[in-house]
Amino acid sequence: MPYAHVELQHLLDEANAWRLSCYEKALYLDELHDDVITVLTRHASGDSWPLSRAMIIPLDGAYQDVVDHDTAWGGSRAGYGIVIIGLATTPEQLDTERAWVRSLWEALMPYASGIGAYVNTLAQFEDDRARASYGPAKYERLARIKVVYDPGNVFHRNVNIKPASPSASR
Repeated sequence: MPYAHVELQHLLDEANAWRLSCYEKALYLDELHDDVITVLTRHASGDSWPLSRAMIIPLDGAYQDVVDHDTAWGGSRAGYGIVIIGLATTPEQLDTERAWVRSLWEALMPYASGIGAYVNTLAQFEDDRARASYGPAKYERLARIKVVYDPGNVFHRNVNIKPASPSASR
């Protein structure tokens, strides 16, 4: 199926139904070795709600064919992206799912290839993780672009790239 095909955009719709609350964290891994598999299986047998999950996304094939600075994608060429998603129907249940997501993420971080992740999976917008996710050169290039198109930082309610100083955009 083509990447831009509408079917691709709907692959996770059923598992992410309306009216569910969500909390997610993500990271990159270079490989899925035995220690990583052990962490994943220990957390998979926890008390999380049946729709909460950890998605393991292989980053190979065409993804690896393009050098990082030629893409809009963040700053990693790791072998895998891990997206940990907690879903809940009530605020109380979300607290439990958030704790499960954080626990699994913290257990996997010693094996991660840095602190970056795919930026659409950053539920908390920490500046250091945003910078690491894009990589230093790409982040600075985007900051220079932002000072031209959004110097007042109107679009800041996301993984924010702060506008560079006006002199840096020249």
